[in-house]
Amino acid sequence: MKSKLSYIFILVTFASFAQETDTTEVAYKKRVLESTEVDFLMSYYKQDGVHSAVSGGSGMEELTDITPTIVVAMPLNDDDVLTVDVGISAYSSASSGNINPFDSNTPSPWQASSGASASDVLTTLVAGYSHSSDDRNTIWKAHISGSVEYDYSSVGFGGGLTKLFNDKNSEFNVSANVYLDTWRPIYPKELQDFADNGLSGGIFNYFTINSTSILPYNPDAFAFHNKKNRNSYSLSLSFSQVLTTKIQFSLFADVLQQQGLLSTPYQRIYFADKPDYFVNEFQLADDIERLPDNRFKLPIGTRWNFYINERLTIRTYYRYYWDNWGIDSHTASLEIPVKLSDRFTVYPMYRYYTQNQSKYFAPYEAHLSTEKYYTSDYDLSSFNSNQYGLGVTYTDIFMSSHIWKFGIKSIDLRYNHYSRSDGLDANIVSFAIKFVQQ
Repeated sequence: MKSKLSYIFILVTFASFAQETDTTEVAYKKRVLESTEVDFLMSYYKQDGVHSAVSGGSGMEELTDITPTIVVAMPLNDDDVLTVDVGISAYSSASSGNINPFDSNTPSPWQASSGASASDVLTTLVAGYSHSSDDRNTIWKAHISGSVEYDYSSVGFGGGLTKLFNDKNSEFNVSANVYLDTWRPIYPKELQDFADNGLSGGIFNYFTINSTSILPYNPDAFAFHNKKNRNSYSLSLSFSQVLTTKIQFSLFADVLQQQGLLSTPYQRIYFADKPDYFVNEFQLADDIERLPDNRFKLPIGTRWNFYINERLTIRTYYRYYWDNWGIDSHTASLEIPVKLSDRFTVYPMYRYYTQNQSKYFAPYEAHLSTEKYYTSDYDLSSFNSNQYGLGVTYTDIFMSSHIWKFGIKSIDLRYNHYSRSDGLDANIVSFAIKFVQQ
């Protein structure tokens, strides 16, 4: 499973509005952001499993991803803030390396390939702008973004509105986003070579095909994708309310629509009603994943935060998800920050997730060639997962430690272990440090 772009959000604290009236009736307001803030974030992710989608639902899923990101928030004046987010995601993947496993003399879905697709770098750039009204009760935001990797590129734009009322105890948010993506499709090596030259070119000149069938290898279901675009549109709504001095809750809902090439071109499919063909231990594909060109998603959820005392807080989260591919899912999480001192907070966390499978999913060699849509990607299967974690935060509101002209405001370190019922396991370590210009 390929690691995807991680979305980084800046949390800007809006200072309370202060107004004084004198004989000239001049209103004074505090700047939204006093000085430039810089966040440096880094995550390390490592996973493995036994259901590689690149190998048709069977094979190693080993993947390692390192993601450094820098986010700079700069005040333009009292009311406006410009944010620039630059990130790199560098991964190595045994699974995607098996797009072409034939660079080895003994190709196998259970060993890493050293081919070009075994590693890649995703580069992202996001620029955001926000404007706050004089009373700080209305905030407009807009952003543009771009990202590129070996076989995929994306541009995006969007905006939103935040309204605070009831003495800032109530908050309503609405935002909309559009992402226009383009594939540069790469296909399983054997299908690409067969489409180009039949059985007289590419790997077929160098390897012997083994099969119990007397018929020659002929993946007649395979065809190149005509569509290469994927467009995503989303509308997000949320409402939060301070109920008491110790309880705060929020409700949220998203409406998402995707159109275009929604299947992954290099994920293999093996049909139950077709003969099997092998080069060494690696089975040659019958076709690639085929999925509808539209998908509608609807997640809704709620958060409840409880302030127990000056040392202890409880944060809860629940989300229900539905889409028109037949998936329903439930997510619940719990985080309990414990303040050890004025500067140190630890927070154990737990997350549970469960989903039923898509109507287009079937495991390795369970699909039939007469079907219109098919996938053996276990991300679309039925499974449940557990994630356990522990984090620690250091906060220095006086920023007594410095690097050049910047004071260190906070440092955050967390570790999570993720375990899925289909055999996928992962470990994630993340680190964040915030600097403020002095």
